[in-house]
Amino acid sequence: MSGPATERTRVGHLLGPHGVQGGVKLFVLGDQTQLLTLSRVFVEGRGWLKVRRAEPLAPGIVLHLAGVTTREAAEELRGLNVFAADAELPAPEDGVYYYHELRGLELRSAGGEPLGKVTDVQDAGHQDLLVVTHAGGESLVPLQAPYVEVVLNPRRRPLSLRLTEDAPDNLLDTAEASKDDGD
Repeated sequence: MSGPATERTRVGHLLGPHGVQGGVKLFVLGDQTQLLTLSRVFVEGRGWLKVRRAEPLAPGIVLHLAGVTTREAAEELRGLNVFAADAELPAPEDGVYYYHELRGLELRSAGGEPLGKVTDVQDAGHQDLLVVTHAGGESLVPLQAPYVEVVLNPRRRPLSLRLTEDAPDNLLDTAEASKDDGD
């Protein structure tokens, strides 16, 4: 098993106990079936825990984790974030990307000029937001058509991101610049 430096992706958060034998409900970000075969997960503040069993339960799954055998132990995990090792996640279908695949990518204009770098991706519920660092600071850019296009490599995985012609002109303006426009 990899050490603490393992690249990992947040896959959800723990909702609380399920049953009396230590099962804990995991609210899953994305498709829960992709997590049913994981052999371990990283639980915030607890480290890597072996998955003894995983079962589907809308809106996520129930995890039975090594060392968590009572309802009380499962209750202590409520609200903690859960991560999976990037290398252990199954390959997503075409058009679907893990957050870690987008972090570090360059964002370019429709004409191909470099605009900034994606430093993080945030789950905002109904849409994902790219955190883009650029010369003017940092901006949140909605990761949605028709504004952002994902440029793929020959293996059909993200290579870079490009704003489309439909993207608003001020998409990368900083809050300070927006305040100045209102004066």
